[in-house]
Amino acid sequence: MKLSVLVLITALAVGLSIGLVNYHFQGSWYYLLISFGISFVTSFLVFYYLMEKYIYTKIKLIYKLIHNLKLGKDLKEAIGEYKSSDPIGDVEQEVKEWAGAKKREIDLLKKQEQFRREFLSNVSHEFKTPLFAIQGYIETLQDCLVDDPEMAVKFLKKAEKNVERLSYLINDLDSISKLETGEIPINFEKFDFVVLAKEVMDSLEDRALTHKIKLSFKDKYTAPTFVYADKEKIRQVMINLIQNSIKYGNENGATDIKIFELHDQFLIEVTDDGIGIEEKHLTRLFERFYRIDSHRSRQEGGTGLGLAIVKHILEAHQQTISVRSTPYIGTTFAFTLQKSN
Repeated sequence: MKLSVLVLITALAVGLSIGLVNYHFQGSWYYLLISFGISFVTSFLVFYYLMEKYIYTKIKLIYKLIHNLKLGKDLKEAIGEYKSSDPIGDVEQEVKEWAGAKKREIDLLKKQEQFRREFLSNVSHEFKTPLFAIQGYIETLQDCLVDDPEMAVKFLKKAEKNVERLSYLINDLDSISKLETGEIPINFEKFDFVVLAKEVMDSLEDRALTHKIKLSFKDKYTAPTFVYADKEKIRQVMINLIQNSIKYGNENGATDIKIFELHDQFLIEVTDDGIGIEEKHLTRLFERFYRIDSHRSRQEGGTGLGLAIVKHILEAHQQTISVRSTPYIGTTFAFTLQKSN
């Protein structure tokens, strides 16, 4: 409500009250109108002056500060000074919006704090497992190096495997960090995605056969499917997704790749008929170190960072990835790639 309207209503109420009181004692409409007119004009001027000087100017100052803080320096300079016709209503709206924004910011900070704690806990656990194993193997080596050389060699090889796992973990963390900060450049080029996918499937064929899983295209793709992306990073995406499907697939199962042509993109799907994923896990699947079945994941190997790397690579391409899954039926990972003109 504008100041003039607010003061007018207040002055009318005061003038009418004084006029009615005067009429009650005088019994004259003439005196009622005179007293109403004088009290209305006087109260309007007094109230307007007092409210303008002691209340309204302070409200306008508060609104100006909130509005300028909300806009920021650059935007304020771009659009110039803004004067509100109804600062009281605008202050109420601005404060509500500010309170809502701060609440969302606090909720986000709480989530980030929770994520930070879980991340540090996971990193600590992932590093401790190979380090403690290496420590145990070295202590055993010291005892049997002379008496039992064959056993010493056996423990040395196990220690080497854990060192490799530690190295993979550090390299994956380093890759994610560099992808987030843009330190790893995305080298865009034109290439045939079908050829790349076949190369990846051939390289993982032995591993798939070990798990009795068949890798194939869902349809026959004879025409070239040219995309514009970083070939080696997309290769890493495909390796991680297919390895994931093999790791969690059922024996005598299958992993299929399907390509859909969109307007200016290709949608690629990697589908398995494995154990599937419960819906409650889907939103966190691309978080670092997030494991649905920790025991099985560590038995199968891996750093727990594969899907996080996939997400960061595709985001660096300004593309998206999604997942849909049904327990005991299978899982589908779908991502987009830009078509090559």
